[in-house]
Amino acid sequence: MKSFISEIENPIVAKDILELEEKIHAFQNKTVDEEKFRSLRLARGVYGQRQQGVQMVRIKLPLGKFSAQQLLRICNVADTYSNGILHLTTRQDIQLHYVQLNHTPKLWAELEKDAITLREACGNTVRNVTASVFTGVNPNEAFDATPVALTFFDYFLRNPICQDLGRKFKVAFSCSPADYAMTFVHDLGFIPVLDKGRKGFRVVLGGGIGSQPMPAIKIYDFLPVEKIIPFSEAVLRVFERYGERNKRNKARLKFLIQQIGIDTFLAHVREEQKTLSTHSIALPDRILKKPKYEAFEKQPLGNDDFLRWKENNLYKQKQQGYYAVGIAIANGNITSDNARQLAEIIRLYTRDDNRLSQSQSILLRDVKEAHLLALYYALKKNNLHRTGFHKVNDIVACPGTDTCNLGIASSTGLAKALKKMIEVEFRPFIENNDISIKISGCMNACGQHTLAHIGFQGMTIKSGAQIAPATQVLMGGGVLGNGNGRFADKILKVPAKRVPLVLRWILKDFEKFHQKGESFLSYYERKTKEYFYHNLKKYSVLKTLEAEDFVDWGVQEKYRKAIGIGECAGVRVDLVQTLLFDAKESGRQAMACLNDGIIKDAVYHAYNASIRAAKAILTQFEVKLNTHTAIINAFDVAIPEFKTDKKGTFKEHILKIKDYNITTRFAQDFIKKSLSIITWIENHCHAKTI
Repeated sequence: MKSFISEIENPIVAKDILELEEKIHAFQNKTVDEEKFRSLRLARGVYGQRQQGVQMVRIKLPLGKFSAQQLLRICNVADTYSNGILHLTTRQDIQLHYVQLNHTPKLWAELEKDAITLREACGNTVRNVTASVFTGVNPNEAFDATPVALTFFDYFLRNPICQDLGRKFKVAFSCSPADYAMTFVHDLGFIPVLDKGRKGFRVVLGGGIGSQPMPAIKIYDFLPVEKIIPFSEAVLRVFERYGERNKRNKARLKFLIQQIGIDTFLAHVREEQKTLSTHSIALPDRILKKPKYEAFEKQPLGNDDFLRWKENNLYKQKQQGYYAVGIAIANGNITSDNARQLAEIIRLYTRDDNRLSQSQSILLRDVKEAHLLALYYALKKNNLHRTGFHKVNDIVACPGTDTCNLGIASSTGLAKALKKMIEVEFRPFIENNDISIKISGCMNACGQHTLAHIGFQGMTIKSGAQIAPATQVLMGGGVLGNGNGRFADKILKVPAKRVPLVLRWILKDFEKFHQKGESFLSYYERKTKEYFYHNLKKYSVLKTLEAEDFVDWGVQEKYRKAIGIGECAGVRVDLVQTLLFDAKESGRQAMACLNDGIIKDAVYHAYNASIRAAKAILTQFEVKLNTHTAIINAFDVAIPEFKTDKKGTFKEHILKIKDYNITTRFAQDFIKKSLSIITWIENHCHAKTI
């Protein structure tokens, strides 16, 4: 075994890393083409970057949960293989940029020494399971959903049912009806509920943002905790079988539900539930080795700066005498040096269960009241004491044109300009108002602009023959609670350099005209979209463009629109040889699982192998291949000779996965037949010179 994975105890993890290294070598030696290599790379958190020759690596931290030791490990990796910057994301991940492809296996191996994974951080998989940062400490939560969410994460990690979905799949756990995790924009969302002392979840399904945002649909007011994983597995199986696979912009779960209707979708889910080997999975009540809370001492007084910080960055926990402490991280970027100092602070003042927030900041938890003053000065020494955790100056911004292939405009440059203006001109707003500002560099909404009270989306405008960076202004988005929310309205488009003028007008208008105790969302709804359009349209006039309007925020050179190919959904070209290659890979995985006694996974790998091979041969016919169901229904009609040669139809074989109990004997027969189908199809593909 390679020396760089010699300290990894889990053989499955070691195999994953070695496979990545082997595929990198094959790709660089041109024995595997780019399309075959891409899906494996993405499923291991290695993502193409805007700059040629380097990669973004996404570190997957379930619930954004991390320890001091894990943070130190990430810092060391960032310094060794990256540029020493940790970028916190809205999915509670950490991204490292400017990583050499050859270094990714060693980087991953280093992270795994402290149980940190890259697996399925990108690609068409179940992405990181997110959760409210207040889960476990919120006084208003029904119960701590942390152990349930972590078990959910572990169950679907490397699970064959979600290794090659039509698109990515996002899951969130909130802690209370306030819904800090924004479940309404997730494929699956869970909010803890107690029913006569029994633990369960309110369940919502089919939400999403992007260019066509859709709210999730409530499915259950109460689903017992032991039922959520079987239900979720059935949902994923339906999504895999019926979900769109050709049209990338229509492949999310929300579009499948829109197409066939929620009643039909849930009918398919109920059918899948009948075929599951397990209908109830007991989940833990608590995390093992959870620390015992101790008595606390009275907090000494501090100066005005400390009291202001305490008022705006602290949250009382349900554990008496303990506080959660918010640390606002500008643009979600923290240097490895600062992060190392933070790790030492964590060891001194917290109980080492801290969380990355969905607003790209950090929440320290379990801080004793008696330690707050000392903690404040430790944070201040490292410039981590900024007032404004989840406030108007804690602006969310995706990387935009800094590193993203799809970036149209500079999100981070604009965020820096707006933050500076707010902190200079609108200081009282930080302390007195709950207003969210979110920025995305394109329509894909990684910066969550459609969920903001005030949102900005990167675009372009034309003035004669010239192109200038522009920004779509949105208003009125936000969380309504209990699995519900509101998407922001598009107001108008303005040159990017005028956005501070727009924000200044909005904040001054709110300051002057909002009613006592009125939230920003209520103020917006009372004033109406038309009010803001008519008052802001003066900023959209193009006749007065100046030279600086053709230069984006944070850069010196004149703007040039340059968009690459995005990889966030695991884009793939379905060439025949690529499909056959994938089919044989799945066949090998099926045999490996069978030999290891993992029967259920073995059968599902064999199912996927058959589907991919079938799609390969069907590419020569004028048939729909956009879903698994379409492939299954088309195969026997398009290729009648298969039934003659194999003494049975393809559909009869493939749907046995739904009708039989998964035993070892069944798995052996199913895999044997699947492998023979792949061989038959490969021979026919070559014979027809497809």
